Formats: sequence, C-alpha cells, structure tokens
Amino acid sequence: MDSNNQNLVDLQLDEPVSSYLGETAKWAKFLGIVGFVVCGFIAIIGIFAGSTTSTALIIVGGNTGMSGVIVTLIYLAVVAIYFFPCLYLFHFDNKMQRALRQNDQFLLTYSFKNLKSCYKYLGILMIIVLSLYAIIFIIGILTDSGF
Repeated sequence: MDSNNQNLVDLQLDEPVSSYLGETAKWAKFLGIVGFVVCGFIAIIGIFAGSTTSTALIIVGGNTGMSGVIVTLIYLAVVAIYFFPCLYLFHFDNKMQRALRQNDQFLLTYSFKNLKSCYKYLGILMIIVLSLYAIIFIIGILTDSGF
C-alpha cells in the first residue's frame, strides 16, 4: 500500500511507541507539576510585590493610587496565562498513563486532545507575543528616539 494512501486505522501502538508515549507522559507530568509550583510562587510574589510597591510609594511620598493593585493584577495575569499549558500537560499525562495501562482508545484520544490543546494554546500565545514585538518594533522605528 502506498504510504500516501495509508489509512490511519492501520497504525499500531507497538511496544516501542507505547514506551515512548509513557516516557513522554511522565515528562509532561513533571513539567505540569513544576509549572503549577511556579504559578504558586508567581502568585505569592505578585501579592507581596503589590503591597511592597504601595508601601514604597508611600515612603517616598509618591501617589499610590492603584499601583499596588495593578502590579498584583499583572502578576496574577501571568499566572493565569501560564497555568493552562501546565494543566493541559498534566491532563495529557493522566489520560495517557491510564490509556496505556488499560489499553483504552477513548483515553488515548482524550490524552492527545489535551496535548493538542497545549500546543494550540502555546501557538496562539506565541502569535500574540510576536505581534506585540512587531508593534513595539514599528513604534520604535516611527518614534526614532535617537539613542
């Protein structure tokens, strides 16, 4: 059968592929858990950074306004952005490990759905970041600050 016309139903999860998927799932679990811990640290730092910013502005006589709250909200926004890829990786691991143990096609499909979601999320995030870089670059050229 021609490789271009090969049906996906003919694909097999043999022992090496199963082993690679199991190892990949373990690394995904590690990255997911480390990501959750980092999210927790960033949230804690954000809360303290917000209160520290307000305190520092009070000491120097600056206008505190909402500066501490804004700093905290920025940190919490970073946590929210970083949380979802970690969650997708963690779900990928859980479903993949169970699918391999139980030889369950539904769990295997669901685990790959989570992996796809993780990469889709990161891809969209990369498009947003690159767009912001392009906008900043264009603004920098147009303003020509003359360093």
